[in-house]
Amino acid sequence: MPSHSPAILIAGSRGLDFLNSIATPVDIVVDWIDGGPGLLSWLAQAELVPTEVLNALRKQVLPGELDNVADQARKLREWFRGFVHEHRGKSLEAAHLRELQPLIRLLERDEAFLRIAPSQRKRKTPFELQRTRRWRTPESLLLPIGEALVELVCTTDFADVKACEGHVCTLLFIDRARGKARRWCSMAICGNRAKQAAHRLRTRDS
Repeated sequence: MPSHSPAILIAGSRGLDFLNSIATPVDIVVDWIDGGPGLLSWLAQAELVPTEVLNALRKQVLPGELDNVADQARKLREWFRGFVHEHRGKSLEAAHLRELQPLIRLLERDEAFLRIAPSQRKRKTPFELQRTRRWRTPESLLLPIGEALVELVCTTDFADVKACEGHVCTLLFIDRARGKARRWCSMAICGNRAKQAAHRLRTRDS
């Protein structure tokens, strides 16, 4: 399993969290999807794939197969990062659909379906509708990621998508703050660094 720190899940969207799976939390670039084990770990932390599915795939497939899927995930991540950076800060338009063909082709591979299952909560009936999919190949691990990216595109105003203003930070997030005034990925990280830098500057000037 990867030895680096827990995944950063602060974007307000699993789609943007996926882009943030490579970042510079302190001084060194960390890629949470640096191989097959890293991909499984990130998917588990992001709660995009059921634990039992990840455990089964971990036992059934060869390490090289998962590394190959991780490589595909990184390529998907960098392609979508380009799309987000090109359009963030302004609303998407219908014409931008043609730029999403790689994502559309990924979704067409999905084998998702609905099933009736016993309800886990008190309801008027003992059943509930659950959405699941057939996890036939290691490549199926890309499908919930594609779903998260689609949800971002279809439910988020890209005018609210921002990049952290931290000097070396690459993290993206959805600004849901009052007045759209959020500037930092986290006040505890980059916000605090900015306050400390401002304090040092004031101290030096005085």
